[in-house]
Amino acid sequence: MDDLNPEIDKLDSIEALAAIYDAPVQRALDKELGHISDLYRQFIERSPFVVLATSGPEGLDCSPRGDPPGFVRVLDKRRVLLPDRRGNNRIDSLRNIVRDPRVSLLFMIPGVGETLRINGNAELRIDHDLCQSFAIDGKAPKCVISVTVDRIYYQCQKAIHRSRLWDPEAFATPGEVPTAGEMLKSMVRGEFDEESYDREYPEHMARTIY
Repeated sequence: MDDLNPEIDKLDSIEALAAIYDAPVQRALDKELGHISDLYRQFIERSPFVVLATSGPEGLDCSPRGDPPGFVRVLDKRRVLLPDRRGNNRIDSLRNIVRDPRVSLLFMIPGVGETLRINGNAELRIDHDLCQSFAIDGKAPKCVISVTVDRIYYQCQKAIHRSRLWDPEAFATPGEVPTAGEMLKSMVRGEFDEESYDREYPEHMARTIY
């Protein structure tokens, strides 16, 4: 790919994009709403997994969030609530939100080809009763992310279908992907036993997941 001509081999304007992409069909525009419809609410409440995208002075961040279906609570037609569960305390997403409230959410449901997208603005809530209402195994999140919806729409099945994401025959096999221990060993200083890390992690996760 060294022979690419930077003057002609990139798209750098809206006009350049419009020259090679067709206009969207009307139904692709009709599915976008400024509120959470009843059917969009059903999708959110069935989803056990959402990707949270945020932006801050240091750049962009994208964080996976998961819990039993219904963990993202639809408060009304414009707001959803997302508990911030225990993690690694990097709090990249939270640091971004307090400085730039713009967020995006991508909801996924295992076995379902469609995804659901929300673009909006977020704030962090620490009301005691609210946090306690999201407790699991007696452990409440330290804060709850409240997202006000600007736009919401579903995405068609093409990406999930092409990736074979839910197809068991396409799942990775042991040894095909580096383990967390192997990746850590390549980066940490000093001695590190990656085999012990990988072996002991399931027990650690069971103790610290909430």
